[in-house]
Amino acid sequence: MKIAFFGLGHMGGPMATNLLKAGHELTVFDLQSALVDGLAAQGAIAVQQPADAVIDADVVISMLPSGKAVSSLYLGEQGILRHIASSALVIDCSTIDAATAKHVSRQAQQAGISMIDAPVSGGVAGAAAGTLTFICGGSEEQVAQAEPVLLQMGKKVFRAGDHGAGQTAKLCNNMLLAIHMIGTCEALQLGADHGLDPKVLSEIMLASSGRNWSLELYNPWPGVMENAPASRGYAGGFAVNLMNKDLGLAVEAAMDSGTNTPLGALAKSLYALHASEGSGQLDFSSIQQMFARDS
Repeated sequence: MKIAFFGLGHMGGPMATNLLKAGHELTVFDLQSALVDGLAAQGAIAVQQPADAVIDADVVISMLPSGKAVSSLYLGEQGILRHIASSALVIDCSTIDAATAKHVSRQAQQAGISMIDAPVSGGVAGAAAGTLTFICGGSEEQVAQAEPVLLQMGKKVFRAGDHGAGQTAKLCNNMLLAIHMIGTCEALQLGADHGLDPKVLSEIMLASSGRNWSLELYNPWPGVMENAPASRGYAGGFAVNLMNKDLGLAVEAAMDSGTNTPLGALAKSLYALHASEGSGQLDFSSIQQMFARDS
């Protein structure tokens, strides 16, 4: 299968690598030439212009940082939509606002091209290990068509609903992730301030009703979990700036629907404060440091 891949950053790079390992002919493009060179060294075909990547492509995949970037790639002055074959399937794995996802897919449909939104959950480690979860928005037929390709980069594929639904479901998930990460940090800090060993406290809460994903798989206290970002200076993982972006989209979505999300709004404020203190590039679990400074 000939696949065109756009966006080779922390998430897109490992995803593209897994497609190469699966034996696909992969053409890649990114604004950062060093990222393109890295994939080319693994066997991908590098191109200088986005339109060149989609020539004769069976599948087009994008993993970009914003709705503006997605809209520009597909619909901009040099947009690639006009160059994609009508037989191709387009999969946008970026996490963006649902309105943009719906607009771009609608333009694709008018051009006779099948497109779905398929944001991911699982982080950089999941991208590298090929264990991502894809949360899709599109018709049942489109998601079924995409599933074999997605399962070469991940382990689970869900259809949330029609176009844009994948983005909404992803924002709901990440809002909850931010909330329970903050709660986990607060609980660990409270225990530590009263002399408890955070590792022992983690074990107690894992066996109790406070058990959650952040505590079990992504513990934010340094040294508790060897492979977690907290134990390597909060390097890598899912950056605070990206969490801020997703929480901003969740707040906007809540405003659009009139949904009350007070904890989501508070989480957004706390992560914005954390980023303003110079932590934007650290993993989002580094918000533990904010509570430590205030203790």
